[in-house]
Formats: sequence, structure tokens, C-alpha cells
Amino acid sequence: MDQPERNGPLDGIRVLDFTNVMAGPICTRLLADMGAEVIKIEPPSGDHSRTRHPIRNGHSVHYAHLNCGKKSLALDLKSAAGRQAALDLCKHADVVVENWRPGVAARLGLDFKSLSKFKPDIVYCGISGYGQTGPNALMPGLASLVEARSGFTRAQQTLDGADKPQTSGIMLGDSLSGIWAFSGVQTALIQRERTGRGSMVDLSMHDSMLFSLIYEFHEAQFGKSIRRSHVPIRTADGYMQVPPVTERNFIDVAKAIGHPEWIGGERFGSVNGRNENWYELLAAIEEWTSQRPTAECEKILMAAGVPCARYRTVSEVMADPHTDARGSVATINYGSGDYRLPNAPFQISDSATHARNHVSGFNEDAEAILGGLLGYSKEQIDACRVQAGAAHE
Repeated sequence: MDQPERNGPLDGIRVLDFTNVMAGPICTRLLADMGAEVIKIEPPSGDHSRTRHPIRNGHSVHYAHLNCGKKSLALDLKSAAGRQAALDLCKHADVVVENWRPGVAARLGLDFKSLSKFKPDIVYCGISGYGQTGPNALMPGLASLVEARSGFTRAQQTLDGADKPQTSGIMLGDSLSGIWAFSGVQTALIQRERTGRGSMVDLSMHDSMLFSLIYEFHEAQFGKSIRRSHVPIRTADGYMQVPPVTERNFIDVAKAIGHPEWIGGERFGSVNGRNENWYELLAAIEEWTSQRPTAECEKILMAAGVPCARYRTVSEVMADPHTDARGSVATINYGSGDYRLPNAPFQISDSATHARNHVSGFNEDAEAILGGLLGYSKEQIDACRVQAGAAHE
């Protein structure tokens, strides 16, 4: 017998989502995963992510990945009627999230200062490339650009010893920014519970990248120091990681691969020795792993308690029984087939913290939101629908 759906930790929280691309939608999808009612405000032409590949039976899987669990309402914010509808919705919202370039929200009358006049407890999150203030505030803020300008890409180039910066494709600038924006909204909601006041969360994508550059900040101030990078170690049929980071790890790996003499040796037998000869140690371990298949190396090392991991593809990870056992991946039905996507990496006891199995069609929730929530008349709803529908068609 199926268990009843548990409530989400953010049930009862209403979010207006004015975001697009990736960073903003990642933030608001996490809010939806936690049970918040997220109303995605789309332009009259529809969110451009609805056209992003892969397309299955006319439906964008990319859009579903970022926007499952949200409602859809199309508004023309360039029109007086569209802006008024957005303002009316803000009166009923707990959180507003946008990722316009700084200044756009103010021109629309949808900035934190304007909304706070009639909704003083609003939690407002503005996501931008470089923050709402400062000399670089108006610079374009795509993920690959903030990865480059923050020093992240050059740091990775240095670690890899490459002759040019690496290609940007994973878009960490977006995913990290979305997660940090989600964290900022949660913190602001807690503050509101304690004080009754709303607040502005000013999220800089550039600063999100800076926070990840721990060792790089050290080196920028104090110069190069001993750093034990975790490099791939070759096996007979692939690569794996075997980082002997603690004394116990080192002793276990030395015994497991048949080199107990390393334990009291001059090169590797002390912490300082391992630090100074770190890459020699990894090369010595590789002499053993390169003679054996990855699976055999992993089996022997894990049996000895040695932390290690082989390099896997996402397809392999999705097929791992552990992924299913933990509920790391959700399955939603979109279009005419199932699609699997990652859940939030944290779980909360007795709460539903997973992707919701629903993806709204374009403007699907207009009548329920405008008529049900705002009490708009049929004429008012039709006016919004004509503007949105004509542009989308």
C-alpha cells in the first residue's frame, strides 16, 4: 500500500519566480522541491528554455529539469495590465526571485524597495552576475563569464597544467549560484520569522564562485604552498582516485598494495615526507593500479579500508543501486514518457524534499491564479490571456 505524501518543509510558502536561464530556475526549483508554491511568470513568448534540447514529443526535457513542480503564468510585464497583475500577485507572495540585470526590476516597479512599501515582510532575492552594486554591477553575468572573471577557470588550468583555460560546459557558475540563492532565501525566511521583517537577498554569481576558491585565496596572499591535489591514477582499463590523505589511509594503502616498507621509509613515512613527495607517492601507487583492472583495484583497496573511487559516467551512476536506495534521483512524467533527474542532495526526516512529478504547460495555471487567487473577472483574465496567447502562438 502506497504511503501518503508527506508535507514539504516549505508548504504554505508562496514564491513568485521571474527567473530564466539556469541559476534562478535552480533556486526556485529547490524551493518547489521543498513544497513551496512556485508561480513561474513567463513572458508572452514563453520561457526560452521550453525550446531547449532535448525535445521529446514536443516537450523540452531541459525545461522540465529546471521547472518541475512550478505553476505557469504568462504576463506581459511591458504592459500596464501585466505589471499590475504582477504587483497584485506580490501582495500574496512570501518570496520573489528574479535574475534581471540590476535596474530592470526598478524600472518595472517590481524591485524590493517598491514592493516593501505595501508588503514589508516580503523576502526578495535578486540574482545577478556581479551583485546589485559596485562598478561591475551592469556587466553581463553568464555562468562561463563569471567562472572566467572569478579566477576559477585559471585555477583549474593551473591544477591541470594545461596550456589554455578549460572549456566551460558544466556551468558551475549557474548551479552554485542557484544553490547559494536558495540558501539566502531560507536564511531571510528565518529572519522574517524572528523579526516580522522582509529583506533583500543580493546574490552575486561572481561571489558564488569566489567562495569555492579556498586554496586559491591562500596562494594569492601568501604565495605557493604545499598542496596535495587529487589527481587521476591510471589503471589497466581506466582511471581512479586513491588519495592517502590521513596517516591511517597511507598505512592501509601501503599494506594493501604490498609496500609495507613505505610506512617507516624516509620518503613517505612522515606527514612532511608525504607532503613533499606527494606526487611521487601517487606515481608509486599508480605502478600497482596500472597493472590491474579498475574493478579489481577498487575491490582490493576497499577491502583494506582505503578510500578510493573509480571514474564513472552519469549513466553508470544512475544505474547504481545506491542511487535508487537513497532516492537520489526522481522520476517525473513529462510529455509522453518518464524522465529522471536529481533530487536535492539533502533529506529532512518526515518531510518531502524531492522533485514534484508535474510540469505545467505554458500559461496552464493562468485562470486558477488570476481568477482564484486574485479574483480577477473574466474580462481581466481574458485581457492577460490575449496578450500572452497571441505572442506565444
